[in-house]
Amino acid sequence: MAGKPPTGDPVQDAPDVAAPQHAAAGLPAIAHTLRIAQKQMGVRRTALTLLKVNQKDGFDCPGCAWPEPDKRHAAEFCENGAKAVAEEATLRRVTPDFFAAHPVADLATRSGYWLGQQGRLTHPMYLAEGAETYEPVTWERAFDLIAEELHALTSPDEALFYTSGRTSNEAAFLYQLFAREFGTNNLPDCSNMCHESSGSALTDTIGVGKGSVLLEDLYQADLIIVAGQNPGTNHPRMLSALEKAKAGGTKIITVNPLPEAGMERFKNPQNARGLAGGGTPLTDLFLQIRLGGDQALFRTLGRLVLETEGAVDTDFVREHTHGFEEYERTARAADWDETLRATGLRREEIEEALRMVLASRRTVVCWAMGLTQHKHAVPTIKEVVNLLLLRGDIGRPGAGVCPVRGHSNVQGDRTMGIFERPSTAFLDALEKEFGFAPPREHGLDVVRAIRALRDGDAKVFFAMGGNFVAASPDTDVTEAAMRRARLTVHVSTKLNRSHVITGARALILPTLGRTERDRQSGGDQFVTVEDSMGMVHASRGRLEPASPQLLSEPAIVCRLARRVLGTASTTPWEDFEKDYGTIRDRVSRVVPGFEDFNARVARPGGFTLPHAPRDERRFPTATGKANFTAAPVEYPKAPEGRLLLQTLRSHDQYNTTIYGLDDRYRGIKNGRRVVLVHPDDARALGLADGTYADLVSEWTDGTERRAPGFRVVHYPTAPGCAAAYYPETNVLVPLDHTADTSNTPASKSLVVRLEQADPA
Repeated sequence: MAGKPPTGDPVQDAPDVAAPQHAAAGLPAIAHTLRIAQKQMGVRRTALTLLKVNQKDGFDCPGCAWPEPDKRHAAEFCENGAKAVAEEATLRRVTPDFFAAHPVADLATRSGYWLGQQGRLTHPMYLAEGAETYEPVTWERAFDLIAEELHALTSPDEALFYTSGRTSNEAAFLYQLFAREFGTNNLPDCSNMCHESSGSALTDTIGVGKGSVLLEDLYQADLIIVAGQNPGTNHPRMLSALEKAKAGGTKIITVNPLPEAGMERFKNPQNARGLAGGGTPLTDLFLQIRLGGDQALFRTLGRLVLETEGAVDTDFVREHTHGFEEYERTARAADWDETLRATGLRREEIEEALRMVLASRRTVVCWAMGLTQHKHAVPTIKEVVNLLLLRGDIGRPGAGVCPVRGHSNVQGDRTMGIFERPSTAFLDALEKEFGFAPPREHGLDVVRAIRALRDGDAKVFFAMGGNFVAASPDTDVTEAAMRRARLTVHVSTKLNRSHVITGARALILPTLGRTERDRQSGGDQFVTVEDSMGMVHASRGRLEPASPQLLSEPAIVCRLARRVLGTASTTPWEDFEKDYGTIRDRVSRVVPGFEDFNARVARPGGFTLPHAPRDERRFPTATGKANFTAAPVEYPKAPEGRLLLQTLRSHDQYNTTIYGLDDRYRGIKNGRRVVLVHPDDARALGLADGTYADLVSEWTDGTERRAPGFRVVHYPTAPGCAAAYYPETNVLVPLDHTADTSNTPASKSLVVRLEQADPA
């Protein structure tokens, strides 16, 4: 069973537990960063590499998408960013000899942590049908194998082309172009599993599916609300921005089921106060909300604003919004008892939050997976927008919406056309520029792609980066679905679990990392990325490639397209591979906002994409205005004796990449199979601190999904709620338990029971 702990490597199943910490970063972060970096890269390579991270003449961190300020520190990286760089620039290598010594069946027993620690992939590898081990293969033979399977399909829609958020703008544009020339819109991507709910909600309400703020807006805000987000682990450089905002007088409300050290106090390792002093307290009001209660909270705050004389920006509402009357009727009916049940908060806490909202003339709301991965995620985010619209807080400095994206170019990939439901305007521009008729029918997102593999409706799975098997929900179903494919292909830098859960045949195609020099026949190349706030900038690696056998992602797509499409394609794939500037020239004629792309990205720091609500207070929605919405309030409910579970990351983790076995801020050391439970809930369930339990999710399909062997940790979570790390708990997430509209897996509101287990 996929939920069982892996065997065959030294992962400890008996973690040590101490009290959680109340401050993030500081000297321990520096020590941990240097220890991991030197272990992976050595002293000299560490210095050469880390000093180029996020610099204007350097490379973009392969970690999160938080933007860089114009004036940058010499060490413009965080602890987790340094871990990501160290694993990419590691001196460890996974060679053909490694694969010869490790049959796939053996690798499948290893943990994701062990697999990732083996180092960089060096050669294209092929697993033939019925074979026990991967064997080296030439690039030419690899492309022949892919072409053979693609040409054998009954329909192009039997192929799936997945994308991870680390893919550059240039590679993403080429990848979607190839898929559409091949004949399909099956372009699922990691956005489907994270911020799809944000894009859906924002497109409907303000007309642009991206955040409306820049870094400068955070510094100018009177109030920042951070909801469903843990910056200290997931976006650590955001803490520096919050510290700067606090220095200017900004107040911060944190809304989260767990207290997180980074939002309590930040010890900035870039200044003396952070290193030697007590750091900066960040949160002024902590609302420890029950899982999924955010919609009810923001609805009630809206009601209270409506009831406060002079609190609504009536000029903005009249001139720039639609649907206010229906929203007002619905919001005024918000029920206090229901709100308190849904949120688990006290009335006086919500009233204190209201006072802070009313005292603010400029409010920014930031959020991440804690809002996006619920069944009612889209109406929750629309409720955030409602509150901001009431106050006129979209389209003016210091105010707006700020969905904080994860992977470093996940937003750019979507901008470049990685989307299973492309707009008519985008397809029209593509057709005009390249002279072919792209498919118009919508393709498959991640959840629908897994169903298609499961049901035999998809036969080839091609992944540009990522770790699809580990990242996806319903692990047993996902793994069985992948094994039904005729061919699975993964473009990767390192080994991961997706390489050992394969179709009948499998390929691993090793690619350059962000840290590495990209030499093509046209000379040294650079790529571009878009950060979480719509800033586009260049990224240039400096290190020699980990192996002479590596190809860049653009080169892989170009060579694949030439082999698969042949003379039927008039696209100049050969020119694109030689000179990425020719790709950017085409992007400038297809994607709005990228006009004169090459010249603008040559400027140090790049350029900002236009955003109509922010720049012009213009809202390109169907109504031509910003839309108030009035969905019924929803929140997850757990029966007696059950808890609501959220999946989350540890501090030694980025998405499915495990850097280590500690979660320093939460007091967990040397283990990952832990479940954090409020002491009162644990005692009511008869689970003492340190006992072990199986986690069993309960859903409407009646299927038992079990993750065995978790150490119970008494922890100050919101009562009735629990938390555990993914991907270990992805086995508990039903494939069909998804957010309405966005179809994002609802990983933050699982109903679970805890069954006491034998520690052995």
